[in-house]
Amino acid sequence: MIENLLVRKNYSVKIKVTIKSIISFGLIALAILLPQLVHLFLGSKGGVLLLPMYLPVLICACILGVKYGLVVAISSPIFSYFITLSFNNPMPALPRLPFMIVELSMFAIISGLFSKKIVKNAYYSFLAVILAQVIGRATFLLSILIFDSITPLSFELILSQIKTGLLGVALQALIVPFTIIILSKLLKKDEKN
Repeated sequence: MIENLLVRKNYSVKIKVTIKSIISFGLIALAILLPQLVHLFLGSKGGVLLLPMYLPVLICACILGVKYGLVVAISSPIFSYFITLSFNNPMPALPRLPFMIVELSMFAIISGLFSKKIVKNAYYSFLAVILAQVIGRATFLLSILIFDSITPLSFELILSQIKTGLLGVALQALIVPFTIIILSKLLKKDEKN
């Protein structure tokens, strides 16, 4: 989506990479900040309920594709962990960190694979987000099962948290596509001018 705008404006490769990197860094910052705000206003259960870090990853992958989506998916939980560790309250918790990276990476891959279709029709973002959420959450559960003997996280705990997070999943299945649709309309309006 953003790539089309940059191509249309005839920007050099260096400027395209710079712009996409700036957007990615902004979304990484948002992925670090949103969980802090949710925890501030809703307490520690707020993150499990609303899944705020997932939102920027899904947006990034939908508008910039798999590669940049993966950068945000992998970087966000790692940076968040080390930043919050300095305040003695690491988020996500260390045992959850590798599983979250895998889950967010799956979100980025699945939704990013739709980025070219989203350029043609922004409504594909609904399908992209829903498939990413289903496959990402299933991957999280599967990875917990695979590494059950070496992780303190149990299948039952994660399944319970996934059920708790259904509100967040539903909100993201609306917020991300509507954000993409609005962005698409703004970019098409810019194209006409």
